[in-house]
Amino acid sequence: MDVQAFPFEAMASRCELRLAIAPGVDGARLAQAAIDEVLRIESTYSRYRTGGIVNRINHAAGRDPVVCDDETNALLDYARVLHASSGGLFDITSGVLRRAWDFRRPVLPAQAALDALLPLVGWQHVEREHGAIRLSKAGMEIDFGGFGKEYAADRAAALLAASGVRHGYVNLGGDLRIIGPRPDGASWEIGVQDPRDTERLAGAIPIASGALATSGDYERFIDIAGKRYCHVLDPRSGMPVSHWRSVSVLGPLAIAAGSCSTIAMLMQEDGLAFLDNSGMAYLAIDLQGQCFRKDV
Repeated sequence: MDVQAFPFEAMASRCELRLAIAPGVDGARLAQAAIDEVLRIESTYSRYRTGGIVNRINHAAGRDPVVCDDETNALLDYARVLHASSGGLFDITSGVLRRAWDFRRPVLPAQAALDALLPLVGWQHVEREHGAIRLSKAGMEIDFGGFGKEYAADRAAALLAASGVRHGYVNLGGDLRIIGPRPDGASWEIGVQDPRDTERLAGAIPIASGALATSGDYERFIDIAGKRYCHVLDPRSGMPVSHWRSVSVLGPLAIAAGSCSTIAMLMQEDGLAFLDNSGMAYLAIDLQGQCFRKDV
């Protein structure tokens, strides 16, 4: 049984399917079906795609409700749960803060710019009734970027498993969902990037099932006077978090692992207790480079 790699680009990330294919099986066809599912989710839920449901919801903010299908309502239900379980820190309405933050230029936003946007942030301003959603304030937005990639990884892996694939994994920009172990039963050895050196690994985690997702301060950031400002923003202040360099979580599903890692980042120093209580394995590196790890 050959292990074949199928690289592709989606969600502004380099992605790869690595699948063990039995002789006579058309691996390219199986891979393309999974890639198509990832691209469908990107097209449907990217806030930048005109005609997608998120784009239509945001465009109607302050005006009319938008009727949602079952998949979208399930994702909105999940967002509501994350908001509640994180004490309001995981909030899919906080994406509007990007209007103040430009991570292509080392310039801090003016406090007045943040003050103008913060009233548009808040799950409590989201109205849902009879399968429809309405953002109560003009200018509000929702954004599934906090878990959309992980959801797509889970969906692609489920499609491949339903097609008979038993060994392999889906990697969407470093967030992985394992379909099954190597053909010989051994685990996949997954490297976790050093958040301060893209050429090095902070560690390697053997995984035979489940999912691995990482949040960190190294993907999009600006450095001003020696201080790093990353893209993970506290919805209460509009300012970046700063306690963790990266948090990697090993969970049963990519969407669960990704949500847990992001919430831990947002909780800052309280994130360690949250990780310990999550029941999931993790590797977290704080701002001083100290590693915290739990295996389960």
